[in-house]
Amino acid sequence: MNNNKDAIQALPRRWPGWLAGGIALLLGACGGGGDGVPHQATVPQVVVQEMRATTIDVRYELPGRTTPYRVAEVRPQVNGIVEKRLFVEGSDVEAGEQLYQIDDATYQAAHTKAMANLRTAELQAKRYGELSEVNAVSRQAHDDAQAAFLQAKADVEMASINLTYTKVLSPISGRIGRSAVSEGALVTAGQPNAMATVLQLDPIYVDMTQSSIELMELRQAMEEGKVLQSGRGVAPVKLRLLNGSIYEHEGTLQFSEVEVSPSTGSVTLRAQFPNPDRKLLPGMFVHAQVDSGEAGGVYLLPNQALMLGNKQSTVYVVDADNRIEARRVLNLRMVNNQWLVTEGLQDGDRIVVEGRQTVRPGIQVEVVKVVSANPASDSDSAPPLAQPQ
Repeated sequence: MNNNKDAIQALPRRWPGWLAGGIALLLGACGGGGDGVPHQATVPQVVVQEMRATTIDVRYELPGRTTPYRVAEVRPQVNGIVEKRLFVEGSDVEAGEQLYQIDDATYQAAHTKAMANLRTAELQAKRYGELSEVNAVSRQAHDDAQAAFLQAKADVEMASINLTYTKVLSPISGRIGRSAVSEGALVTAGQPNAMATVLQLDPIYVDMTQSSIELMELRQAMEEGKVLQSGRGVAPVKLRLLNGSIYEHEGTLQFSEVEVSPSTGSVTLRAQFPNPDRKLLPGMFVHAQVDSGEAGGVYLLPNQALMLGNKQSTVYVVDADNRIEARRVLNLRMVNNQWLVTEGLQDGDRIVVEGRQTVRPGIQVEVVKVVSANPASDSDSAPPLAQPQ
């Protein structure tokens, strides 16, 4: 303290008073307390979470779109003028229900002519058969008569088919959309444009995309026993709609594509859902929550506890002597706003969850609060899963 007084007295007297006073205050602050003893550094205070292993359902939330279970584009199979449209646009139709009537006058006439030709050919074949038995006609004439009879039968069958095709029927049961033709329109067999489209919406498909890397990691985890298959036999799937609500019916995973898309690096998965109320319409964007099994012996940490890395992240662990230890952990993804950690931790570890910015490895800390592990709930409103950055 005496040294500070000497320094103050040694200041030039020509300096302004405010400047000399400021320097005096600075020298006094650097000198410590009045007893000459320096101030001790404050021990950082932290809140820790005590680790406890848990078992959770491995759930992937994947973007997807709804797709009709079956699609039938109704096209004419004969040429003609449309006489009638026999359905209401947007209504449900049954398989085999008549949708359009094409003018059948020419086809009816063709069928009548074919029937007359068949009668003539049948009589001639019968007569030649009787004559052939007594060698009254040549064998060639007999064979020609039999062939003409068979040809006439085929002509009748074709005329019957064409006459039937003038009644345009629905190939499947489902909901029919708008009509592309009206009465008086000319349609042709094999035309590229459909007259109408019928969609079967119950059940309905949801096509999802999953990155090939995620798929490989999941299969590797299953092979190593880190993720166990559920005992249901099929993977259950839930849907989260755009408004955040959960679709009331649970679906099942049907299959995944056998190849990876070269443009996106992803694999397409398909799930099937019941849709009795037609709430799901084709083309809707949804999020599908796919249960892939169970992961045991894992830990859940809040986001603020981790210093995120590329492949691994770092957490601060408070040891038995209340000193900070930096620990590398493997965090796979987020589950309900918590990181799923599979490697690097064990039961009883105390992880710094508050006050991490004020500490560094090796220093002494004061633990002011210990919070227990908070396992993720199996909530239907779980947010999309993310990968480590």
